[in-house]
Amino acid sequence: MKKLILGLAIAASLSVNAQEKTTSSSPVTFGVKAGFNASTLSKVDQYDNDQKLKPGFNAGVFANIPVAEKFSIQPELLFNQLGSKTEEREVYYVNSDRYRREVDYKKTLSYLAVPVMVQYNILPQLYVEAGPEFGFLLGGKDKGDITTVKTSGNTTTTQSTSFSEKIVKDLHNKFNFGIGIGAGYYFTQNFGVTARFTAGITDIYKENSSDAVRNNAFQVGVAYKFK
Repeated sequence: MKKLILGLAIAASLSVNAQEKTTSSSPVTFGVKAGFNASTLSKVDQYDNDQKLKPGFNAGVFANIPVAEKFSIQPELLFNQLGSKTEEREVYYVNSDRYRREVDYKKTLSYLAVPVMVQYNILPQLYVEAGPEFGFLLGGKDKGDITTVKTSGNTTTTQSTSFSEKIVKDLHNKFNFGIGIGAGYYFTQNFGVTARFTAGITDIYKENSSDAVRNNAFQVGVAYKFK
């Protein structure tokens, strides 16, 4: 993770230097962006009783390349944290004993993402965008808490277990593909806010005989152009 953040920082520095060396007449601009992710998976293994939005973040660099009066292409290089958060609640009986089982499960998938957005400027400061996103799996973690409460007559016993382990990368697809749509607004020539939804197309698992499990994420954040 430290190496990745250092790499993004170096990339941002190179973008600044490249922008400073570019003449003012050049239409290409470089920048940095960061934001909040709210992600889900289309299906969450056995823990799909009640899925919640999982918080995460994204950060990286971009280049904005005008190709027409109101159109531009914006490739980006981002660290992107996706996954899911689910809660399972159930009550069942064994003979006369009552059991209440609670499962809180979180799956985190970290990607190096390369979105390539086609942007259309409705106004000079307001744009809409759409385009593909290519992701490369860096790693991830499965984490959860399981609590079982047994009530037998007037006696109640509680058993709790927790687990936290790295994902088995060999079981996951290293490549992730999605389609993003979004919009952004620049309050100044440099500073703006962004919003994007990306729907996954590929299955996160290599071998899956059931329904495909795909990444979905809503992102909001800020962007800064070096001008």
